[in-house]
Amino acid sequence: MGTQLFVGGHVYTPSSPDATAIAITDGVVSWVGTDDVGRALHEGVETEDLEGAFVAPAFVDSHVHLTSTGLALEGLDLDDARDRHDCLDRLRRHVADTPPGDLVWGLGWDASRWTDDTPPSTDEIDAVVGDRPVYLARIDEHSAVASSALRLIAGGLPDAQGFHPQMPLTAEAHHLVRAAARELLSPVQRERAQRRALDDALAHGVVAVHENGGPDISGLNDLAALSVLDHPVEVRRYWGQAVADADDARALLHATGAHGLAGDLFIDGAIGSHTAWLREPYTDHPGHRGVSYLDHDTVLAHLRACTEAGIQAGFHLIGDAATQCLVDALSVVVEEFGSVAVARCAHRVEHAEMVDTQAAQTLARAGVTASMQPLFDALWGGPGDLYEQRLGTPRGTGLNDFASLARAGVTLAFSSDSPVTGIDPWAQIRAAVHHHNPVSAVSPRAAFAACTRGGWRAAGERDPMLGTLVPGAPADIAFWDAGDLVTAGSAESVQRWSTDPRSRTPPLPDVTPGVDLPTCRRVLRAGTEIHRRSGS
Repeated sequence: MGTQLFVGGHVYTPSSPDATAIAITDGVVSWVGTDDVGRALHEGVETEDLEGAFVAPAFVDSHVHLTSTGLALEGLDLDDARDRHDCLDRLRRHVADTPPGDLVWGLGWDASRWTDDTPPSTDEIDAVVGDRPVYLARIDEHSAVASSALRLIAGGLPDAQGFHPQMPLTAEAHHLVRAAARELLSPVQRERAQRRALDDALAHGVVAVHENGGPDISGLNDLAALSVLDHPVEVRRYWGQAVADADDARALLHATGAHGLAGDLFIDGAIGSHTAWLREPYTDHPGHRGVSYLDHDTVLAHLRACTEAGIQAGFHLIGDAATQCLVDALSVVVEEFGSVAVARCAHRVEHAEMVDTQAAQTLARAGVTASMQPLFDALWGGPGDLYEQRLGTPRGTGLNDFASLARAGVTLAFSSDSPVTGIDPWAQIRAAVHHHNPVSAVSPRAAFAACTRGGWRAAGERDPMLGTLVPGAPADIAFWDAGDLVTAGSAESVQRWSTDPRSRTPPLPDVTPGVDLPTCRRVLRAGTEIHRRSGS
């Protein structure tokens, strides 16, 4: 490949805060610095003027569901439906344009934002679609409304936990109907959706994603299809299924071809669907504390088995009772194996929305990475929004405490949980910096690291150069059109220090609400161009 020199940019690197140029040799960053020095050191090499582009490590999204993301991008998006009637009108228009034999798959409705807080009923769906199978997932993908035709195909629903003949299906009933919907997707539909999702990730400067699969969310056919899909974005595949011992762990890892037995291994569900497992009842559902899909013994057995086998384990947990279940198991495993052996496995948790200080300290001692979604707070964390509706105050105002986890020493990896939120790392950074609860916010630098280095850490990678632009690092680089570059912290005292030129802090694009976020111009993977925006 030889050496390429890029000049005239703004290079985000800890090795040279004023860097405007970067050299790449055989797919590796070989030098960073200023234009004049770069030209002098690299006479005769291919040189390109970046014309002021912001140059940074490419992003990693540590929690995605690619097939459902692609289906949402191509199909029925109900995210901005105004109410139940608007949702049904959108379904009616979409069905009219969908071939008769195709499954209708929609996503994104959120009745908590509607004035009547009432999702469509089964009868209302049937009146629109007749005998067609229709699956419309709530925005969190932990409940769904489904047509009678799809309910019939699923079979066994009336006896399943979470069944209702007219209202959304939750818990086990939802898992059954989602599995039935998945089986109706053709291989061609699945591949098209996966490619569409990965193309979208690439257009947002993402070079690697973590597919969080499992029996209740995507299925083995889906995971297997991703293993042979040829696309420049790296896909790390996780399979969320509990095992009983180390031999089972090794066998399951081999059978699935997964990179780890982690991801969406559900201890509980989601707050919006009233399935997150809580210590105290929901404020708007008295007497109900959510759903526990796994008990303490099952969580402990899986964690113990994976640690003994040296396999990365992980769990989906949102409620405080689910968090405590994992923390109790972690404490036992650390006592049995030692903190070093446990940390070496790079175990991870998904979401971690309700984690107190003591629990955070346990996660840190075990070397656990928290894969979290800042846009959850942007969507649901404000006054009167979903968290407050479901949990009341003050309980509903302390979720997604990024700062507390970081202070405890927990590695953060920020992600989208796409299609729950879009694959858009700059939007994630903005949401983390401008948390509804200021004490839970982190600095732009910390948020950026959680979208780059944190993603590689969540993948179990230990190379400290990954996710940085320093000599010797892989040249995984995104070039951005950005506005003003600033140095700012998450707190006033930090801002006063970091804006001082003597701090030698490399600037980042301004992510203040209302300011246009950067747009991706170009992406390199190991020095090879894999994306260029049309017209760039």
